[in-house]
Amino acid sequence: MRASRPLLLALALGMAFPALRQASVSSGLAAQTRTAKTLDIYVVDVEGGNATLFVSPSGESVLIDSGNGGAAAPRDAGRIMAAVKDAGLTQIDNLITTHWHGDHFGGMAELASRIPIRHFIDHGGNVQPAAAADEFLQKTYPPLYAKAKHTVAKPGDKIAVAGLDWRVVSAAGEAIKTPLPGAGKANPYCASFKPQDVDTTENAQSVGSIITFGKFRVAHLGDLTWNKEFNLMCPTNRIGTVDLFVVSHHGQPISNSDVLVHAIQPRVAIMNNGTRKGGQPDAMRIIHSAPGLEDLWQLHFSLLSGQEYTVPGLFIANSVDEPPAAMPVAALAPPPPGPAVPPPPAHNGTAYWIKVSAQTDGSFTVTNGRNGFSKTYKARP
Repeated sequence: MRASRPLLLALALGMAFPALRQASVSSGLAAQTRTAKTLDIYVVDVEGGNATLFVSPSGESVLIDSGNGGAAAPRDAGRIMAAVKDAGLTQIDNLITTHWHGDHFGGMAELASRIPIRHFIDHGGNVQPAAAADEFLQKTYPPLYAKAKHTVAKPGDKIAVAGLDWRVVSAAGEAIKTPLPGAGKANPYCASFKPQDVDTTENAQSVGSIITFGKFRVAHLGDLTWNKEFNLMCPTNRIGTVDLFVVSHHGQPISNSDVLVHAIQPRVAIMNNGTRKGGQPDAMRIIHSAPGLEDLWQLHFSLLSGQEYTVPGLFIANSVDEPPAAMPVAALAPPPPGPAVPPPPAHNGTAYWIKVSAQTDGSFTVTNGRNGFSKTYKARP
């Protein structure tokens, strides 16, 4: 998908298709033994945070991040639990927290009160002092993992999930030195790379993963930032190409450099953005122009994309509680940080995921939970 298309919001949100409620899964289905032969991935809407659930054919699961905290924690935990129930899970086998920002770990305690979590994985201590994160790590997190298993991930680690080859490729500001099997070619995009300012935040510490299921490959790098992408991808591409790219950092331009996005050549990208978080033009231009990209799917339309860079409504999972009559053509500038910033458009009603079901031959189907639209991508030759 390359050309931008002017769209009224009503079209952008595909209102012509009947909504499918995620909460319709019966408790009987949730209790059944998993019989699927697919790797199922739920990209859950947590309003510009992150929560991505992987379920292997064996029924073993990995959740990457747990959404927002504070007043939003019950909402986001509930949305994650809807995916958990749809997948028929009774526990979460592995929880990877990519880094210690509230939109990635904030819902953890609430989620742990609703379902057992057996293995907690993170990059280690917080490098960006903040009261909420520091208090969580001192008082809340240790009692949670004391009842389970706790691992501090290192680049090169494998996470044991039956049926999957799960490799940690970045953690605590470091990246793998040895290419993954089949990777290691020179990266032609490194020559034109222009570094950004050094990122000293938790984003640069993100636990990044490459997941392989037969011939199907996924990249999920959390909020790994621009310069760290260069460290991972240059001078050689150490992770190779992928079929699915879960877009880094909600589609913000402090991540998603062409040395990463163009070199991994994703066939499909899924952006876990918010209505006013992610999707800025600088990032969207790189994503849309990635070699071999067939489609970009989004959890929300983005005011920061406008009509210029957004995708058709068939590929957008969520609206807002009071949608405007039309989306502006021009992308809006992100508001400056500070307490006076007005809140983004509210979306506290029914939330919809984007679900991927992959086969070992490399083919996969992506489904928009809001309108039921799905598209199947054949295996690469």
